Amino acid sequence: MRALLQRVARAPGGRRGKWLVLAAWLIMAVALGPLAGKLGDVEDSSANAFLPRGAESAQVNTELEKFRTDPVMPAVIVYTGDGADAKAAADRTAFAEFVPTGEEVSRPVPSEDGQALMTVVPLDSEDDITGKIDELREIAGSNAPPGVEVEVGGPAGALTDSVAVFGSLDSTLLLATGLVVAALLLITYRSPFLWLLPLLSVGFAAVLTQVTTYLLAKHAGLPVDPQSAGVLMVLVFGVGTDYALLLIARYREELHRHVDRHQAMRIALRRSGPAILASAATIAVGLVCLAFADINSSRSLGLVGAVGVVCGFLAMVTVLPALLVIAGRWVFWPFVPHHGTPARKPHTVWSRIGAAVALRPRWSWMTSVATTGVLALSAAGISMGLTQAEMFQDKPESVIAQETISAHYPSGASDPAKIVTSTGRAAEVRTAASAVDGVARVEDGGDRTPDGELTTISVVLEDAPDSQAAKDTIDKLRETVNPMDALVGGTTAESLDTQRAADRDLTTVIPIVLLVVLAVLVWLLRALVAPLLLLATVVLSYFAALGASNLIFEHVLGFAGVDWSIPLMGFVFLVALGIDYNIFLMHRVKEEAARLGHARGVLEGLTSTGGVITSAGIVLAATFAVFAGLPLVTMAQMGVLVGVGVLLDTFLVRTVLVPALALDLGRWFWWPGSLFHRLARDEPNASASPSAGAPTPARDPA
Repeated sequence: MRALLQRVARAPGGRRGKWLVLAAWLIMAVALGPLAGKLGDVEDSSANAFLPRGAESAQVNTELEKFRTDPVMPAVIVYTGDGADAKAAADRTAFAEFVPTGEEVSRPVPSEDGQALMTVVPLDSEDDITGKIDELREIAGSNAPPGVEVEVGGPAGALTDSVAVFGSLDSTLLLATGLVVAALLLITYRSPFLWLLPLLSVGFAAVLTQVTTYLLAKHAGLPVDPQSAGVLMVLVFGVGTDYALLLIARYREELHRHVDRHQAMRIALRRSGPAILASAATIAVGLVCLAFADINSSRSLGLVGAVGVVCGFLAMVTVLPALLVIAGRWVFWPFVPHHGTPARKPHTVWSRIGAAVALRPRWSWMTSVATTGVLALSAAGISMGLTQAEMFQDKPESVIAQETISAHYPSGASDPAKIVTSTGRAAEVRTAASAVDGVARVEDGGDRTPDGELTTISVVLEDAPDSQAAKDTIDKLRETVNPMDALVGGTTAESLDTQRAADRDLTTVIPIVLLVVLAVLVWLLRALVAPLLLLATVVLSYFAALGASNLIFEHVLGFAGVDWSIPLMGFVFLVALGIDYNIFLMHRVKEEAARLGHARGVLEGLTSTGGVITSAGIVLAATFAVFAGLPLVTMAQMGVLVGVGVLLDTFLVRTVLVPALALDLGRWFWWPGSLFHRLARDEPNASASPSAGAPTPARDPA
C-alpha cells in the first residue's frame, strides 16, 4: 500500500507528471463529457424502481405488463360546487381525444352526498403522461363556472407531480450545492484564487462520476433512479471538497517546511493519502452494503453513491495536486505559506480546547455521552410513515384531488387495489374479495391478457389508499385470495410492502455496515480498542442526530412523521461520513503519538486537524442541508438528518468525545497494536503529561 501511495504521489507532484495528469483529465472530460449528459436516459422511474425486490406488489406490476400492448394509467378529475354537472359534461367531450383506441372517458360519477362528480380518463402509459396531464389540467381549469372547483389527480396525476419534483432535482441541487461549496471555500481560504481549484477538481470528479454511472447502468445493470441520481452530485461535491480541504491543509504545512513545492506535495500526499484512502474506502464500502437491502431505491442509492465516492477520491488525489503544484505558492495569496515560517500560531482555539479536555478527560467524555444521550431520547418518540399528502412540503394538485375524493367517495375510489388471477378462478376470487371487511366494492369487468390466461380485478377500498386501515384491508385481501393463486397489488399494497421491507433492511444492513466499517478502522489503526470506541461514538452520534432531527421535523418544519426509508439511509450515510472525521483525526494522532508520545500526540493531532476538519464538516453539512429546501419531504428529512449528524460529529464527537476517551485510556487506546507496545517501552522515559500545556508544533520527521 505504501509503495502504491508513493507511486501515486510522484505523478501529480512531479515536474512533468503534473502536466501529464492534467492533460489526461482534460482529454477524459472532452472525450467522455457528452456521455455525462445521458445519465437521465438510464434512470428507471417505474414503480418497481422504488419497491422491494420480490414484493407481491412488484410481481403484480410485472404481471400487468402482459395485459395489453397499450397499458392504461387513469387520470381522475373531480368536480365540486354548483354548476359542476355542465362543466363535467363539457370536459368529457374535450377529454375524448386523449384516450387510446378502444378506451373511453367514463361518464361523470356522482358521489352519494350529491356534492361531487368524478370522471376517469384512461391514458396510454407509454405515451407522454406528464404532457397529457398538463393539457387535461389546462382544459379542466378553463371556463369553470364561479364556485366550481376542479382538480386532476389519480395515478397519472400523482406520477406527473412526482416527475415535476424530480425533473428539476438534478439542476436545482447541482446549482445550489455549487454555490454553497464556493461560498464556504471562499470563507475558509480567504483567497480570491484558491477556492477555484477544489471546485474545478470536483467538476472533473462530477463528469467522471456521471460517465461511469451511465456506462455501468447501460452495460452492467447498475440500478439508477431519479432520487439516487440527485443525491449523487451532492455526495460528490461534499466528499470531494472534504478531501480537498484535508489535502490542501497538509500541503500548506509542508510548504512551510520545504522550498520545493513538488517535494512538499509528494510528502503531503504520502502523509494524508492513507487517511483519504481509508475514508473513501469506508464510505464506498458502507454504501455498497446497501446492496443487501430489499428496497430497490435503497440499493440504487448505495451503489450509485459508492461510484461517486470512488470518482471523487480519484480526482482529489490526482488532478487537484497537479493543479496546486502548477499554480504554485501564489495561489494562497494573500496568506502565502513561506518556507521556514511557522505552520500555525503557537496557541490556537484548538490547542486551547485540547488543553481543556486534557485537564479533565473523564469528565469531558462523560458529559459528551450524556449530551448525546439526551438528544437520542427524542428518537424514541418518532412517528414513522408518511401518507401521500404528507410526502410534499407544498401540496400538489393530485394530493388535493385525493383529499376531495376521500371527502365525498369511498377513499379508495381514485386508486383501487389490483388483483391478478387466472381467468378460470376470476369469479371465485371476485366473490371472495367482495366479502372482505374494508372493501367498498369490486368493480365489474376486468382486463384479460391476449392469451386469456390472466384477469385483473379492481377492488375499491373504503379507506384512503395510504392509510393504515387500507393496509390492513390489503392484508385481509391477501389472506383471502392468495390461496386461490391470486396476487394483490396497487398503491396501497406497494406502500405496505415498502414499509415492511424497510424494517427488514434495518436488521440486515446495519450489522453488515458496522462490521465493514470496523474492519477498515482496524486495518488503518492496527488496533482493536480504538476502532471499537470510534464506531461506538459514531453510532451514539447517529441516534443523537436522529433525535435532534425529529425535534426539528416536529416543531420547526411541521412534518407529520418520518419516512420509512430515513432511519436506514441516515444510518448508512452518518456512520460512513461520521467515521470520516474520526479517521482524519486518529490517523494524525497515531502519527504524532509515535513521535511525541500518546498524550501529546492526541493533543497535537487535535490541534493540527481541528481547523480543516471543522471546515470540512461545515461544508459537508451545508451541502446536505440543500435538501431541506426541496419540495419532497423524504429528501428534506435526509438532508436535515445527515447535516445535523455531521455537525455533531464535527463539533462534539471529534472535538471532545474521542480525544477525551483517548486521553483517559492512555496507551490502552491502541491495544493490541504495535503502537501500544512501543508506548509501553517509552512511558518510563516520558516526561510530558496531558496537562503539560499546549502541544509543540510538529517537526518534519523526514
